[in-house]
Amino acid sequence: MSNSKRTYTKQFKEEAIALWESSGKSASAIEQELGITAGLLSRWRRKQRQQSQTENSCQPGGQTDPRIRELERENARLRQEREILKKVVAIFAPESR
Repeated sequence: MSNSKRTYTKQFKEEAIALWESSGKSASAIEQELGITAGLLSRWRRKQRQQSQTENSCQPGGQTDPRIRELERENARLRQEREILKKVVAIFAPESR
């Protein structure tokens, strides 16, 4: 059995975390969909937040208000829902002739 370790790009990790935060699905559901090991999303997000805090601690006013982060997540979710609804309407709307 090969004991090779898969590596993921920074962009893949960031997109996976964003999908998890905006979709409302559990981490394990997202991990299964993406075919990644259980627990990776939580570790990636924890590491991302630690890095963000380290970077922001050197900048004045670096901490983002938790309300703003919540609103950004809600905004992303609503945008996804809107796009899905547009597609549904396009599928079920009678064609104009």
